[in-house]
Amino acid sequence: MNVVLLGPPGAGKGTHAFDLSRGFRVPHISTGDIFREEMRAQTELGKLAQSYIDDGHLVPDDVVVRIAARRLKRPDARRGFILDGFPRTIPQAEKLDEILREMGKKLDTVVYLETPPEASVQRLSGRRVCRKCGANYHLLNIPPRQAGICDRCGGELYQREDDRPEAIRERFKEYQAKTEGLINYYRDRDLLTTVDAGVPRAQTLAELEALFRRLG
Repeated sequence: MNVVLLGPPGAGKGTHAFDLSRGFRVPHISTGDIFREEMRAQTELGKLAQSYIDDGHLVPDDVVVRIAARRLKRPDARRGFILDGFPRTIPQAEKLDEILREMGKKLDTVVYLETPPEASVQRLSGRRVCRKCGANYHLLNIPPRQAGICDRCGGELYQREDDRPEAIRERFKEYQAKTEGLINYYRDRDLLTTVDAGVPRAQTLAELEALFRRLG
């Protein structure tokens, strides 16, 4: 199965993709992960992407597409993949169509994890990060044993600026504005499947698993 996951901040894309990847034995391909991998390996594309990031610019579509294409052509993606973070724009979606055509493949579905804004705020505003070792916690889902203190190293836990409620609401609006066209692009091609991600995580995962079983 060849699947793209879309969803606003707090929709749980990474968490659900991890569970689905493990359960259905297809790779979870996150653009953030493959960017970091290329940059760590100091590949030509990795260095190019790093140069844009270091200058405070977005990585151009053509570089993003080349990095994604290289990852999709690895042997572990022959049985399928779950794309998370790509495509983000209609030009990227069109390039993805071209890449898959060249590989003799096509998308089976594009899953949009529909999430109410306040659900995103509740989920993301509870995140805390250790200043010392970078460990992640959540005040409700993964609380530390001692409030404000990292279980691993005893470091101070803090809330990132972009995890504050007002910042999350702004990120949510930006995401909706930027991806509305992309969602319509896939809806017009009868590829969009909407899944309610505002309900408890287990319920959303069960619906996603049922969908993946139907895709075979």
